[in-house]
Amino acid sequence: MGRIPAGGRDRDTPTTRATGREETEDERADRRWGDLLQELRVAQTGVQILFGFLLAVVFQSRFADLPTIDRNIYVVTVMLGSATAAALIGPVSYHRLLTGRRMKPQTVTWASRLTVLGLVLLFCTMCSTLLLILRVALHNTLALWLVGAMALWFLLCWFVFPVWALIRGNAPADTDGRTSGEDGERPGPDED
Repeated sequence: MGRIPAGGRDRDTPTTRATGREETEDERADRRWGDLLQELRVAQTGVQILFGFLLAVVFQSRFADLPTIDRNIYVVTVMLGSATAAALIGPVSYHRLLTGRRMKPQTVTWASRLTVLGLVLLFCTMCSTLLLILRVALHNTLALWLVGAMALWFLLCWFVFPVWALIRGNAPADTDGRTSGEDGERPGPDED
């Protein structure tokens, strides 16, 4: 036990949140960090494969034949891919530099924000990559329509559906048919 934070409660005192879990702030941060690492492993693998593909494109013989617009799209795509990799690898560095300083809850918060930023950048990278590939493959405006359709699909899967679930308060029903949280207590935005 150490110093009591400004909120008046010790970090090591277990609390039961609206999620029904009894855990200290540090235990919750440890659990959330583990969950975040699992999410990052999936995203980082995809980004690394995509980025490797993008880096190899410039060394292909057909690259010199690309029109200026396609080369510009390529440069933007590589820059987006770099920014995506940085944002999704950033939480690991953040954690490593702050390990042992009793800042895990803050580390998890900032790492989560970097991860969301990385997902937004990944969305942009995917759309830009699709645009480049489909412009080269189709040579017509159908490429723009296809990219637009896929961008909409990515937005739905990655952002709209989760926000919709959050807004609806997609909580499991109790045995009496009420959803947990109908009593006015809802988990906060960072609860899971």
